[in-house]
This record gives sequence, structure tokens and C-alpha cells, in this order.
Amino acid sequence: MLNFTVGPVQSDEAVRMIGAENIPYFRTPEFSSVMLENERLMNTFAHAPEGARTVFLTVSGTGAMEAAVINCFDQTDKVLVINGGSFGARFAKICRIHGIPFEEIRLEYGRTLTREQLYQYDQKGFTGLLVNIHETSTGVFYDPLMIGEFCRRNDIFFVMDAISSFLADELDMSAIGNDVMITGSQKALACPPGVSVLVLSHRALERIRGKQVESLYFDLKDALANGERGQTPFTPAVGTLLQIHARLRQIEEAGGAAVEQRKIAALAADFRSKISDLPLEICSDSLSNAVTPLRPKHVPAYSVFTALKDEYQIWICPNGGELQDRLFRVGHIGALTVQDNQTLLEALTDLQKRGLL
Repeated sequence: MLNFTVGPVQSDEAVRMIGAENIPYFRTPEFSSVMLENERLMNTFAHAPEGARTVFLTVSGTGAMEAAVINCFDQTDKVLVINGGSFGARFAKICRIHGIPFEEIRLEYGRTLTREQLYQYDQKGFTGLLVNIHETSTGVFYDPLMIGEFCRRNDIFFVMDAISSFLADELDMSAIGNDVMITGSQKALACPPGVSVLVLSHRALERIRGKQVESLYFDLKDALANGERGQTPFTPAVGTLLQIHARLRQIEEAGGAAVEQRKIAALAADFRSKISDLPLEICSDSLSNAVTPLRPKHVPAYSVFTALKDEYQIWICPNGGELQDRLFRVGHIGALTVQDNQTLLEALTDLQKRGLL
């Protein structure tokens, strides 16, 4: 199998070897040391501001999104949600479930957020903003610096889901000025799914400690207290956290987050240059390095996914719902190479010759 999805992605041999080992007991000084280093490296790679903390939750990305919302906002807030796809809609749904007042900026699929659209909400009393900085369902990457400037101007608490964008795109929490950054183990960290990560600014820590959360598992105060000694309040995905540690160390030894970003950007640029003669249209006016969203000109998108999977053992990322037959996505994160891009190009070219693309 050759995996061009956007999560779970391909892992390298070092990460896979850890997954083949027995899971060690974790209430030990050795595991605490691993977790403290995980936190240090996450803060470093996110360019987190001084005094920031990182929390590791054994949940999907959606669990981390919900944890961020309920720990940072309540019924006294007024939250602005950027909704340009499935994951923006998920932030809105979380707010609705928990009774948090919100308004949405609804964007057309494939279109980015413009300054004019955002500043229609300037000085309107919003206290929070939620955005999936890379709307993975459509492939659109929003401008984090523009959103950060808007939030600073309005003294808005800024939560940024960077689940598929962390390490793929240039994201600097200190420069952006956001308060919470979310990512996940199964994206550019290239580990198995099951762990999500929240990097929390000093302002986020103050807000979290002042909130009463009606949840046992998702109360971040408990996670922060345990994290001071390199532990978690409940049994975590120990094996995945050890794999994350190996990946973070690997990235550090290779030169840091900027080197990883350049590698992913080069893979994305190589793939996009190779498909110029194929009947495929890139469907975004603002691209992340993490993924290329594509519309086939002659066939349903889902049929391309099925043919590649069943006949070539190549996985791309399909869409569901109304985008199922309009759009598929090709990921550039994980243990991929330029030669892998060539293999996918040859399969797509063969489909074209057979009238299936």
C-alpha cells in the first residue's frame, strides 16, 4: 500500500518498530522524562510564547477541538467560527451542543477567507475565534497572520486547529498571537492516530484555570497538573506517545520544524508540477503544503479513489457528502518521497489512457 491520504499517513521504519514492541508501564520516571521532552519539543516546533504548556490527550482531533472549546469558552462568550467545510462546521456544532453563543462566517468550498469578509465582524463584541487554519475537507489554507492581527485588534481569544497544517506550513504561535494550537499524531507527525496535542499560551492557561468544566476526562486543569511531572491523569496511548517522542527527536536532529516544512513543501510542489497535463483541476485559491485538492474534469472523484485503491494499491483521500463526486485530495505528509509521487503520477496517467480519469 502507498498512502497519499492526509491521516493516518505513512510512518517510517523507526516509528513502526516502536509500534511492534510491547507497551511499557508508564507511571515511571523514564516515561515522565519522555513526556517532558515531548512537551519541550512541541513548544519549540510551534514557536510557542514563553510560559506556554503542551497537553497530550488520548483522543481524536475532534476530542481536542471539543476540549479547547469547553475549557476556554462558556455561555458568557460570543465566538466567531470560520466555517469553510466539514471541520469548520464541526466547531460550530461543538459550540451549539455546549450552548456557547456563536456566529459563523460561511465560506464557499474552495475559497479562502478574505480580509474584507473577516473585518465585517470588527468591533462587534466577539470574545473568541475558532478556525481550522487548514480546512482539510477542501484543502483551503487560511492566512493565520491576518486572523491573528484581527484577534489582537479586537482582544479576541484565538483557538487555531492546525491538525493537518502543523509542520507542513509555516506556523509561528508567537508571531500569529494565537492562544491555543491543536494538532494530532496521525498527520505530519506521521504516527498512528489516537493522540491529539494542545499547545496553550499563558493567556490560555489563565483562562483554563478560571473555568469550571462539566467534564471529567476533558478538564484540562487536571491534565496540566499531571503534566508538570510528565504524566497524564488517565491511561494514555503509551505506545503512540513513545512514537511521537521518536518523531520529535528525529525532526530536531534533522534541523527542526523549518526543515520538515521545506521537505513537505518540496513534495507538494513536485506533485503539483507533475500533474499539469492531466485532466485534473486544483480546487483551492489558497493551498497548504499538506494536501492538494483535485477535481477530475471527466469522471466522478470517488471513482478515481476506488480505482487507485483496488487496482494499484494506492490510497488517496476521498470526500463524503456533497463533495464525494466533486473532489479528492492527495496528501504530502508522512513518509513519502519524490519517487512515490512518480508512482502515483504513473497510475493516474494509466487511468487516463483507459478513459477512467
